[in-house]
Amino acid sequence: MDHAKFKASIAGDEPPAELTGPQRALWHAGKGDWSTAHDIIQDDETSDAAWVHAHLHRMEGDMPNARYWYSKAGKPFTDVSLDEEFDTIANILIGRS
Repeated sequence: MDHAKFKASIAGDEPPAELTGPQRALWHAGKGDWSTAHDIIQDDETSDAAWVHAHLHRMEGDMPNARYWYSKAGKPFTDVSLDEEFDTIANILIGRS
């Protein structure tokens, strides 16, 4: 799957079966389903999940919590738009598939 197919899949009802946990969480975030996205990654201790977790807390407006998760992910806090960050995360996570 490439980034364009991933983005297009967000119009569907279910995420593609081949997505990893962090990718599925990002898919739900793309649909605006913060709660499901957070449920998927809250117990995942990978750095990819921490990065998505940070993005979710930025979406929520909880910057102190977002900063914590960026630190866990080994990523710097960012102030780019949420859409730009979503695309960056998707490009990297989907590119690994």
